[in-house]
Amino acid sequence: MVKSLLAKNGVESELIIVQTSGDNFADKPFREAGIGAFVRDIDDLMLKGEIDIAVHSMKDVPTKRPKEIGICAVMPRAAPYDVLIFERSLPKGATIGTSSLRRQAQLARYYPSYNRKQIRGNVDTRIRKLRANEFDAVILAKAGLDRLGISIKKKRLPFIPSPNQGIIAVMANQESDDFDIVAKINDEQTFIEGMVERVIMETLGGGCLVPLGILAHLDSEWVNVVAEVLSLDGKRIVHLTDRIPIDSYERASKEFAQRMKEDGAASLIAEAVVSVSALD
Repeated sequence: MVKSLLAKNGVESELIIVQTSGDNFADKPFREAGIGAFVRDIDDLMLKGEIDIAVHSMKDVPTKRPKEIGICAVMPRAAPYDVLIFERSLPKGATIGTSSLRRQAQLARYYPSYNRKQIRGNVDTRIRKLRANEFDAVILAKAGLDRLGISIKKKRLPFIPSPNQGIIAVMANQESDDFDIVAKINDEQTFIEGMVERVIMETLGGGCLVPLGILAHLDSEWVNVVAEVLSLDGKRIVHLTDRIPIDSYERASKEFAQRMKEDGAASLIAEAVVSVSALD
């Protein structure tokens, strides 16, 4: 997608496939790979000058970045929602596969009769495990299924997704000409939505150790935002919906997050960090 958009702007590019530590971390809970597992190795290649730009799922990109590297463009957002994929009707007490703390907590909250089981691997691997009857259903991001052109029975879930779910980000060295060149293919609406979600996530803290969902949607001069922080068992929740002005979205996003913290999110986040860190 990025290569095609660059070509339309007269820029030729070469694809280089990078196997990262995140790709190789298939047998344990993903949080054990550390923050930025899909990004660190590619950052290193960019800092060495071996690649010019990098393409990531934006939700994999940590808010704390090497100072030289920045987000120069994002692609138009795909569907940000979670879906339940399955082959047949779900039995009572069905076993659902997900490795996400957020999805586990939301599943426990909204579908307490289902059993939750860890699953790892890429989309193809997870579908294969589903078809091998290791799970009755699996939770995936709809964006991934759509982009891969995979047709399978699915049901949209009423979950608030992870920050930046469905967004593809392009990174470059901020001091290079490449940064400005790639910025020409940026989708402004998606960029604002993504940055609002990132500011809220960073202000709240906790990262991948916290069951946290945030979704922003640009509407005229406002950004509609909904966010929630859950306890690990899904029984407690801090939920907030509001509209923030585009012209001051960074400040307003920080204020939004601060309100959540004061409403009880801070204690849920601290509790989750302690609990999950103890497991590791």
